[in-house]
Amino acid sequence: MVNCQLENDADDITTFDEETLYNDDASSSIVDTGNINTNTRDVLAEIRRETSDIYNRLHSIEEDTIFVETVAKSYPDLPLLPNLRCGAWYTNPDIATAVPAYFKSTDGHFSNWSFNLRRPNLHLLPLIAERNGIVLVDSTRAGKKIPDALSKTVPIWCAVVNRALRIRYPETRATDWDDKLYTPPASVSAQEHAQIALRIDKWADDLSKSSYDLPNLAHPLRPLWIAPATSNFPHVDLSSCFPIICVSASKQISEGLERRSSGFSYIQGSADDHEAWGMGLTPDLFWRFRDELLITPRSRLPDLISTLITTSATRLGRQATSISKSGGRLLLCANVDVAGQDFTCAHLIITTSDTESTLANPLKPVLVARTQAGKRGQHHFLSTILPQSTAFMQACLAKDQRVCVSCDSGNDIAAGIVLVALQLFFDEDGEYCGEKKGRRANKKSLHTRLEWIISDRPEVNPSRSTLKRINEFLLTPQAGVSS
Repeated sequence: MVNCQLENDADDITTFDEETLYNDDASSSIVDTGNINTNTRDVLAEIRRETSDIYNRLHSIEEDTIFVETVAKSYPDLPLLPNLRCGAWYTNPDIATAVPAYFKSTDGHFSNWSFNLRRPNLHLLPLIAERNGIVLVDSTRAGKKIPDALSKTVPIWCAVVNRALRIRYPETRATDWDDKLYTPPASVSAQEHAQIALRIDKWADDLSKSSYDLPNLAHPLRPLWIAPATSNFPHVDLSSCFPIICVSASKQISEGLERRSSGFSYIQGSADDHEAWGMGLTPDLFWRFRDELLITPRSRLPDLISTLITTSATRLGRQATSISKSGGRLLLCANVDVAGQDFTCAHLIITTSDTESTLANPLKPVLVARTQAGKRGQHHFLSTILPQSTAFMQACLAKDQRVCVSCDSGNDIAAGIVLVALQLFFDEDGEYCGEKKGRRANKKSLHTRLEWIISDRPEVNPSRSTLKRINEFLLTPQAGVSS
């Protein structure tokens, strides 16, 4: 059995006596509203200034990383994982596994609860089975003790996976197989818990009927929660479950920041939305230059960050993702990784930049297609990019050439083009069939092929507009490729 102590923080209640509220002294009841408004604006402006200050942010993150490392030492046999994107700031890559998670808080927002088959996080299951669980790190801004991603999205995921395993492997599921929904009672009300629980069966049925592989786990998944206010870390019996230990890295504070005697203001959930405060700094750069960043005075920190961004060696390119269902004929990567690939395949590069491509590949074909952002770019994607891309890929695949497709992120437009290629040129088993057999598209076949891509590249997340254009391209009478 699992023993877990959950902290239920009582609400702070401030009381006022009647004399305070109704003072008979008329002079004391005269209020200068102009001064109050001015003071309020000044206070709010100061809070905004301090919360956007990168010195405060980095030192707050450092304080939280100390807590995360304490938790990691308490579970030395379990791998430490960041929940992207925020969690990467709190997990030292020297001790964390290279496998990240992609649980979104929006899937746990009230009345928006979801198990999304476009981000199923099933790539975590082999690691969980091998290591008997995981420690998952995320954070949240002021107002909450635990982020929705950990308090609701992960519990939904655990319950759905457990129940889908019962459906997929009924002969190996014992009667005591625990597929109930567990949520932290201090963060999720009984009413909200009950509303989520009513939806688990439908989501589990959808997952069990999908094309995703589900490993036959020996134990059910069980979420547990730890925050800085947790007095006793939960003890787990690994013979009965695979623990998913959800760590909320930041201390909960009431006003959004707390001043520290060491010279900075602590900000809860400092790593959130780093594009707004980070000056271009990334989690990778933070961890590479952590010591230097933390000893640099506040006034010199912006100049140091600018220098680090400018002079830091270009990161090692990530290897392109081979789509296994295509037999390795189709690959997917980000544009920044193209130069690091071997040139044994053709390259289709989708870019929003006007900069000329420096890729020199005399051995295989290269097509650089430029598109635009916004609504104009969506129309251009449908009317120009998709026809050009499919014609290029048709020609390359017909010559038995592999094709690597890339875009700025490697997870949106490029993934959509690979999806189109899988629909047009590959059958339901992933066998290459040219332009004849695989062209009959419907929503189910597109969902299945998107699942093939996500299985190999879990961070893939085509935008709604990209998928809409693909549907228009494939599900209308004029869809197709050149003959």
